[in-house]
Amino acid sequence: MVKPLGAAEIRGNWATLLLPILPDESIDFDLLETGLDHFARVGVDGIYSNGSAGEFYTQTEAEFDRINELLARKCEARQIPFQIGATHTSPQIALERIKRTRALQPSGFQVILPDWFPPTFDDICRFLDVMAKAASPIPLIIYNPPHAKRKVSPAEWEMIAARFPTVVGVKVPGGDESWYAAMKPLFSRLSVFIPGHTLATGLSRGAHGAYSNVACLSPGGAQYWYELCRSDPAAGLALEAKINRLFSEEVVSLVTELKLPNMAADKALAAAGGWLPGFHQRLRWPYAHASDADVARISAAARRLVPELFSVPLG
Repeated sequence: MVKPLGAAEIRGNWATLLLPILPDESIDFDLLETGLDHFARVGVDGIYSNGSAGEFYTQTEAEFDRINELLARKCEARQIPFQIGATHTSPQIALERIKRTRALQPSGFQVILPDWFPPTFDDICRFLDVMAKAASPIPLIIYNPPHAKRKVSPAEWEMIAARFPTVVGVKVPGGDESWYAAMKPLFSRLSVFIPGHTLATGLSRGAHGAYSNVACLSPGGAQYWYELCRSDPAAGLALEAKINRLFSEEVVSLVTELKLPNMAADKALAAAGGWLPGFHQRLRWPYAHASDADVARISAAARRLVPELFSVPLG
């Protein structure tokens, strides 16, 4: 049985369960299962559902249940740690998602903070108090994305960690040297995951891993990179420089110039990676997605700039 994980156990390269969307807006559950099988074959450290690229905000409750039942069944069979994104823009729906899926016994639940209006710190504590009790004994991981209306500061993370012992991890955008210095006291108390393309830098400063956008491009390649960072930090940093060149030259413009959402970039990376045949970068209505030309451009650039990510078995 997969067990709940503590802060010291949530480490490494975790792959996001991408949502394959068919032209009629339905979910391709066969392809979803194929993606899970691929993650298992390449040996990712963990799998999580309903991040941004899982388009949690578009799912009906029946779809949410079916996705996470599939995730739990596959991960239990392979003994792979998994987290359920019990996330919703409605706190009430998020709470019901935790209550319904607690019996699946995930390694943790990912949640976002209330996001319609920026919550005060007291609002955050009221939210976490109820969510933690509903999830118990499953721990919580807080996803505080770059576009969240409420950015949590290092000092506030420290107060949250002290008040809510079942909050064991955070998924955050990272920061500069001063941010890492301010977070340093928390590295022994929380699992701190930073963006995938900054993995080597984050690990060198005390972070523990990534819920990885690089794993969108190549799950096996991202796993290889994480292991390289642990065995040869200098080589890991050198590969990070090449990955960031790919992102800055070919991927960031999807968001900054074309004004596509972040999940469009993640799905474009997955389509460009080609590791899940049949996967399309399509997003559910009403959001626009990257074009086929964008995907082809990213695919060619990735193989030119970071061939290491595609040379590992099944990467």
